[in-house]
Amino acid sequence: MIAAGLLLLAVGSMDLLRRLIVHRRALVFAVAGVLLIAVSAGVDAIVAGILAVAVAAIWVWVVPESGPARAGLWPVGLLGVAVAACVVVAPARSRPGLLGTVWEAYGPHADVSLDAVLLIAGCLLFLLESGNAVVRIALRAEMGERVLPASGDAPTALKGGRLIGPLERILVFALTLAGAYTLLAAVLAAKGIVRFPEISRDGEDGDRAEYFLIGSLVSWVTALAAAFIVWWGLRGL
Repeated sequence: MIAAGLLLLAVGSMDLLRRLIVHRRALVFAVAGVLLIAVSAGVDAIVAGILAVAVAAIWVWVVPESGPARAGLWPVGLLGVAVAACVVVAPARSRPGLLGTVWEAYGPHADVSLDAVLLIAGCLLFLLESGNAVVRIALRAEMGERVLPASGDAPTALKGGRLIGPLERILVFALTLAGAYTLLAAVLAAKGIVRFPEISRDGEDGDRAEYFLIGSLVSWVTALAAAFIVWWGLRGL
């Protein structure tokens, strides 16, 4: 489970940093990678940390900020398989290293392992900006040139999607783990109601409706998959 958490932390942090940082990205990425490896050493998982940083570097290369992805949806699928495999191969440990010992001694919830905390943190970080990347790849794969790069001026773009998406995914993730399925259904229905005026002004080509459906479904599936990974990992505790 720690390997899955470190992998999601690495990919999510790199995507978030390249969204926030414009200058000296290479230096920022290097510092972030070193910090992640240091954390992995503290939880006695340095090999997993090094591999996570390597995977994050490959992810940044094959999943650009704008334009078509170099490998289409393959990086997303392979990352999902890798995370699932990490949960299976490396479940929660009884000895989580020095930081785990400190967490067990002074953490606010000693009954929750540090491995589980890092997995949840990795999922949340991934859902912020990497989730947008997953949605963007899916939209480009299905809609092609009708979706412009990350300029925000695409004819099919819906206002606020880049901000609403991460908030929506985190809400779906949290409600799913909490078992609040009725509230979850209400939230998903509310989004459709709020977006209806924009979609109703769609032209004959139906681009806005297609954009909304693909983007929403991919976003929801990403959040549900993250929740399932956490549930799966916690079930093995």
